[in-house]
Amino acid sequence: MEEFQDFLHFGLDKRITEAITELGYSKPTPIQSAAIPLVLEGRDVMGAAQTGTGKTAGFGLPLLQKILSFENTSVSPARHPVRALILSPTRELADQTAEALTQFASKTLLKVAAVYGGVDIRPQAEALRKGVEILIATPGRLLDHLEQRNTTLSQVQMVILDEADRMLDMGFLPDISRILSRLPVSKQNLMFSATFSPEIKRLANNFLNNPVIVEVAKRNAAATTISQELFEVDETNKKDALAELLRARGEDQDGNPLQTLVFVNAKITARRLARLLQREGFNSDSIHGDRTQEERSRTLQSFKENKVNVLVATDVAARGLDIAELPLVINYDVPLSAEDYVHRIGRTGRAGVKGLALTLMTSSDARNVSAIEKLIGKTFLRQKIDPVPIRRRYSNPRFSKSPYSYKPPVTEESVDPFFDSPYVPSRSEKRIVESEVGPSKDKYVPRVSVLLGGRGKNS
Repeated sequence: MEEFQDFLHFGLDKRITEAITELGYSKPTPIQSAAIPLVLEGRDVMGAAQTGTGKTAGFGLPLLQKILSFENTSVSPARHPVRALILSPTRELADQTAEALTQFASKTLLKVAAVYGGVDIRPQAEALRKGVEILIATPGRLLDHLEQRNTTLSQVQMVILDEADRMLDMGFLPDISRILSRLPVSKQNLMFSATFSPEIKRLANNFLNNPVIVEVAKRNAAATTISQELFEVDETNKKDALAELLRARGEDQDGNPLQTLVFVNAKITARRLARLLQREGFNSDSIHGDRTQEERSRTLQSFKENKVNVLVATDVAARGLDIAELPLVINYDVPLSAEDYVHRIGRTGRAGVKGLALTLMTSSDARNVSAIEKLIGKTFLRQKIDPVPIRRRYSNPRFSKSPYSYKPPVTEESVDPFFDSPYVPSRSEKRIVESEVGPSKDKYVPRVSVLLGGRGKNS
């Protein structure tokens, strides 16, 4: 496979090469070197590469080149039909892909739009009715727009399934089939994914026409730029172990917190863990399926801008989350699917930058860890971690700045005789009982009798 030293060798339009140069792209990645010439030739392509190796530019740049002749200045929507369709499994990936293609096409007249669920459909419908040449969509929301006749796919010339295996995992196959049935028979088809399963191969047989298979690295392998470590912990110590790792490995040489993505398997775990880390003094937040798209977008933006240092996420963020030079990923929960492990840790070590992936393993995770080791062809060294429990940190000078070490000062105004005095067991209560016929007598009435409304014998 020939590797090109720059993007000029592909014969792309000058406006496209100028845009990618301004973005800082200089040398094509292996997947780009392999895929771009094939896509420009009009071949169907089945591309496999680790996440973070540049698949978006691998299909996005030749896509722009092939439809560039249709650009025009007309305001008529009929002059701007959808000519390229990209299907994405998640909102985050769709948004990221649209942002990248908008930047690549910034010096052209081509219009790019993204549609996905979780947000108001009306602004999307308005954008589609004005006309776009490149449409990035999640399958469900695209079907909504098609049923409302906000757009048509009758003039699509290229269709790309991005992260196809993830779409199958999420149950999108029926939706994908309905969408493909509305596309022209004569079109160019591309499929890109980080992993290829038997199900993906069956889909490729029905979707692609005599495709060229492009694999630039060992299938289902993690990028070589990622260092991977595994720690054995007891289930009851997982939260303590996470805090320990964040303090020991989540800071740079100057003591500044590193951007860290923490993956969990459940939405409720994400919420609770983010709150716990906040109480531990970490600047944390969470992203999961129960949050609205606006909330997720706002949280991701805060994470990208380093306003949030620790982001706790479910697998909704395992793909489509592209943080420049993200240094650290921690698997708080071992993923249930071995393929998801590859996608999770692929958030770091992107574009040739070194990254670190740490995983916490309990005794119940043995089978899933074995599946991961088999998939990636690597056996983890089981390391032990003995964290300081949160409940003991207040007495440890090492954690003197922890919120748990704070005790409010006691002042005269704050002293309450009832709540602040030491507990003293009560004695029998002396009560004076007035006799109706004789002098007063001293009686000792048990307190429990008083509480129950009685006065004792002979009262």
